[in-house]
Amino acid sequence: MFTIGDFAKHGRVSIRMLRHYDAIGLLHPARVDPASGYRFYEAAQLARLNRIIALKDLGFRLEQVGAVLDEQVGVDELRGMLRLRQAELAEAMATAAARLTQVEARLRSIESEGRMPMQDVVVKSTPAVRMAELTGIAAGYAPEQIGPVVGPLFTELCRLVGESGLPVTGPSVAWYEELPDSEGGILVHAGLPVGGAEPGPHAGFAVVDLPAVETVATIVHRGSMDHVLPTVQLLARWVDGSGHRFAGHAREVYLECDGPADTWVTELQVPLADPEPAPVGRLR
Repeated sequence: MFTIGDFAKHGRVSIRMLRHYDAIGLLHPARVDPASGYRFYEAAQLARLNRIIALKDLGFRLEQVGAVLDEQVGVDELRGMLRLRQAELAEAMATAAARLTQVEARLRSIESEGRMPMQDVVVKSTPAVRMAELTGIAAGYAPEQIGPVVGPLFTELCRLVGESGLPVTGPSVAWYEELPDSEGGILVHAGLPVGGAEPGPHAGFAVVDLPAVETVATIVHRGSMDHVLPTVQLLARWVDGSGHRFAGHAREVYLECDGPADTWVTELQVPLADPEPAPVGRLR
């Protein structure tokens, strides 16, 4: 048998915690010396202690822990419960991390107001490009909604194009369309410029011609697309200040995207319509 101190050491818990578990009926010692009141534990009780700590660490209240253990839940059932709770916690952590990324992006946008040089915007035309393409649907245009859609699309497209044998002739491109019958839904296009013959009928992707655009305003964003908001808003301020009008969503041309996301280089291209004519004053 172990003294309470040795049992606490082997179980990696405090003596105070063991006394509390005893007091609430969660883990009684195997024996209590009637003369001294010292508590003694058996090695087999480590199994119950492990279950108590695992359930508590996964968010179960102590009364819930007691109910689970008193029902003599088997190892397989307990493992399933823990796996489920583990998945819930992992999802909560991922959601919190995504929110933190959104907060950081907004903070960067606020901090960069008035500090990013407008001369970084370049106006040019873009030629038509033959593209291998896959599409998907995102719930909205925010980075946290686009990213989980466009990333897997490019992964699958690169695999399929590689298997097809078509040569890739330039950087990958993403472009977007609003879905008129969905509440803010976005059709996401992932494309790779390709040459060579037409792919076989079972290639798994479409080949389309991305049309030329006569006038686009462009700016280069460096770093993760999770932090693209300040660059997007700088481009929007430039377009508004220049008197032009947007003619569609921006294209994203991934100039460098092989390494970690914070080393990426992406050109944003916004198609422009002609400036609106100045209003003509009326005679009184």
